[in-house]
Amino acid sequence: MTAELPPNSQAPRAFSLSIGQLTFGSFLLVLAVIIITSTASVVAIRHIDATFAELQRLQSVGDIAEDIDRRMNELRLAARDFVTEPGSQSAQVADAAQSLSEILKKTRIELAPEQQDMIDGVTQRLATYRSGIERISALLSSRAELIAALPPLRDTFDKAIAASSDPMTAAELSQIQSRIGTALLAHNTSAAEQGARSMRAMTIADPALRAAVDKYAEAIGAISVREGQIADIDREVLGEEGRLIQRVTELLRELSARRGHVLSRDFARTLAEAKWQSIVLGTAGVLIGLFAAVLVVRRTVRPLARIAGSIRKVAGGEKSAFIPGADLDNEIGDIARAAEVFRQTLVDADSAREAALRALAEQRLAEESYRKLFEASVEGIYVTTPGGTLLNANPALARMMGYATPQDLINGIDDIASAVYVDRAARARYQELMQRDGMVRDYEYQVRSRDGTVLWLSDSATAVHNEAGEVIRYEGTVRDITDQKRAEDAIAEGRRLLQMVIDTVPAVINVKDRNLRYVMMNRYMAGIFGIEPQDAIGQTTAELMSRYGAAKTDENDKRVLSARRELGFYEEEYEDSAGNMRQWLVNKLPILGAQGEIENIVTVALDIGERKRSEQEMRKAKDSAEAALRNLRETQNSLIEAEKLAALGRLVAGVAHEVNNPVGISLTVASALERKTANFASQVERGDLRRSSLNEFLETARDASSQLVANLNRAAELIQSFKQVAADRNYSDQRTFDLGDLTEQVVMSLRPGLRKHNLTLNVDCEPSLIMNSYPGPYGQVLTNLFLNSVAHAFPDGRAGDVDIQVRALGKDHVEVIFADDGCGMSLDVRRRAFDPFFTTRRDQGGTGLGLHIVYSIVTTRLGGRLHLDSEPGRGTRIQIILPRVAPLEQAAE
Repeated sequence: MTAELPPNSQAPRAFSLSIGQLTFGSFLLVLAVIIITSTASVVAIRHIDATFAELQRLQSVGDIAEDIDRRMNELRLAARDFVTEPGSQSAQVADAAQSLSEILKKTRIELAPEQQDMIDGVTQRLATYRSGIERISALLSSRAELIAALPPLRDTFDKAIAASSDPMTAAELSQIQSRIGTALLAHNTSAAEQGARSMRAMTIADPALRAAVDKYAEAIGAISVREGQIADIDREVLGEEGRLIQRVTELLRELSARRGHVLSRDFARTLAEAKWQSIVLGTAGVLIGLFAAVLVVRRTVRPLARIAGSIRKVAGGEKSAFIPGADLDNEIGDIARAAEVFRQTLVDADSAREAALRALAEQRLAEESYRKLFEASVEGIYVTTPGGTLLNANPALARMMGYATPQDLINGIDDIASAVYVDRAARARYQELMQRDGMVRDYEYQVRSRDGTVLWLSDSATAVHNEAGEVIRYEGTVRDITDQKRAEDAIAEGRRLLQMVIDTVPAVINVKDRNLRYVMMNRYMAGIFGIEPQDAIGQTTAELMSRYGAAKTDENDKRVLSARRELGFYEEEYEDSAGNMRQWLVNKLPILGAQGEIENIVTVALDIGERKRSEQEMRKAKDSAEAALRNLRETQNSLIEAEKLAALGRLVAGVAHEVNNPVGISLTVASALERKTANFASQVERGDLRRSSLNEFLETARDASSQLVANLNRAAELIQSFKQVAADRNYSDQRTFDLGDLTEQVVMSLRPGLRKHNLTLNVDCEPSLIMNSYPGPYGQVLTNLFLNSVAHAFPDGRAGDVDIQVRALGKDHVEVIFADDGCGMSLDVRRRAFDPFFTTRRDQGGTGLGLHIVYSIVTTRLGGRLHLDSEPGRGTRIQIILPRVAPLEQAAE
């Protein structure tokens, strides 16, 4: 694609000869060839003559140049040592300069005129060099004096810094002084001078320090100036002049070497060149003429043809056509640039026309967009004069004010201040803000709509000025914030009601923000701190409690912020404003915002001081009750043991009565047998024994022996039964036994008391009921049930029956039913029958532990359960269900 030059810009022009210059140059070129050809022969002859003399003279030039170069290097080294270490080096500089000057004078005599000019130049450079050394010497002396005067100034500077009362200024001055010292050591004069300027630029209130800083900075500046002057002379004079002198000697040496080489070759070549010179120059003249003709054609005809073609394309409507040759600085370039200006003018005209069309379209689009925005906006838009005349309004504002159309609104309002504003002072304040700031933002005021309804509006407007700076109109937008105001009032009322509610709660209630400062507090808590609730807003707990010397941390609030959940109830104590230690049951929970972030922390605390005191009293009462319970249990155990011993005593008395009958009969029979035996023995001794007496004696002895055996067997059975029962009751270990046999043995021990009380005991035991339990406690249960029936079920010696039934209940349990047909129990007695120390015969010596012992043994030791069924006049029935294998955990009872 053809490149176009941007508007109002030109490409850099390339140098090119004009047409006249090309023609005249070609003619001069041909003429020069002719002249050169004519003079070439003369030049060659003279050249041969001069060659011999030149060769002889140049033989010594190389050595002279080397000597000058060596002496110059010595001078430069001495001068460099003098600049860096002044003192004894000045004599060496003078000797080196004097030696170089003498060798130059000697050399000049032996050289050719053009080489003498070089030597003269070296002499002048040497003079300048020596002058520079003298100037440096003077500057070095001046610098030495300044440096010698610097230590006292620095001591004064250091003392002033040490005495300064401003540590920041002293520290900054010390840092600048360190940078200055480093710069001086490094010969960095610019850095040292910059540090001195920084010192002088600092604002120092202390006059002594100011004077010391100025003197020290002035001395540093003077030294820097001397150093700069020395460096400038060293660089501009010594360095530059030294390099020029060395360059002259190098040129002299190179010239001599090159000249000698050229002379040695030219002499041999001159004759051959002279022969071919005419031929070559003639041919060159012809070729140069042809070249000049071609050059004229290429530089003039062809560019003009290309420019003409491009102009024809532009005239044909091709605005992007490239105009060649516009970068040439000749007549052709002028033509090309004129054509380019013509083309660019056409392009700019087209662009301007298109830009105008686009701007017109954009303006129409913007006007249409503004009109749609103006009419479709949900906010009211208005234009008024400063005097209060409504110039324009959008439909939203008309609807807001109760009018059907904006024109109705404009026609219906003459003066805004009187017809719209509820408070005319609000309009005055509005105009005051416009006059002062030129705008208002979210200015809130009340207006009255067409139907009299009062609305709250939020106004944002700007003042429009004319060219003279006068306000000509107000343009703005309004929002109806009536609902927002009502919501704010409702929120405020809600907060007021909430504050009233929490003020009536007899507990601590407060709300804190994320910075742990109070935003709400009820009056109960404010009373603890001794302040009003509104005075606590914006303060922390520590700040409130510090007023009266108490302390409390915010660690629990911080835990809520980190854990993002409520802590649960915990106890806390701290002092109130009266100095009393208070105990509280506290809970804290976070209030999350819409984004899930914690916005507030709510704290609720209940005063548990009374509860704590009650708990302490209850703890003391509990300890006393436990002690009393232990004493009661000890007394109960003693009474139970006494009851067991009393029951065993009654059992022993009954057994003794039963055993006494067979033993008494046996004793009577034995006594009668003893008398019969004595009579029989007397008859035998007297010899009066008769067969009848013998038969009578034997019959009596047989009857007596039978009675003795029967009665003694009866006594032995009773004693054996008593021994087994007594052994079972004293033997508390678990063992295997037959429940029917054990029941019969217990009943046998109970039967002696039946006849005295006119009772019948019936036993029905299922055989082969093997149990692994505690026989002694089981016998105690039957004994206590029997004695209880005897004592309570049959008053006044009334006859009756007592039934004991034992049978299997499933494969793992047995059922024992003890029943009597006595007087029965009332409902109140039945409910309390198993309570310890409850008895209906306390006046007759009852302890109230019989059935309680039964209940305790059945439910604990034997691992069973029992059920009592009794009604007045219908007897009593007790059902006992026991496991065949007693629980092991009951063995310890």
